[in-house]
Amino acid sequence: EVQLVESGGGSVQAGGSLRLSCAFDAYAPANVRMAWFRQAPGKEREGVAAIYSGDGSAIYTDSAKGRFTISQDDAENSVYLQMNSLKPEDTAMYYCAAGFSGIRPTLLAQRYDYWGQGTQVTVS
Repeated sequence: EVQLVESGGGSVQAGGSLRLSCAFDAYAPANVRMAWFRQAPGKEREGVAAIYSGDGSAIYTDSAKGRFTISQDDAENSVYLQMNSLKPEDTAMYYCAAGFSGIRPTLLAQRYDYWGQGTQVTVS
């Protein structure tokens, strides 16, 4: 069974940065779309950024544009989320997701087949 392993969460002050990492712990197909979602207490899950490994195309939710960057390392089957200029409203549990079908990145959760366990990001 495919599993995603996340790391990199933590607590930072507003304006700070964090880098989240997500890796497959087993085989992953050559072309896969991966994404980061987040969920704050009492709020719905929100897609933050997504990338399609086939061509590196990426999309972001409006609140992440200009501050967050999603990237991939095909050799290590990993995806990263560099988060800069963090704000208190970025506080949430962040989840990595992977989808094995489709050829475009998407922020629709139902398009993803596998999910990580989540990593907490707290901005004060």
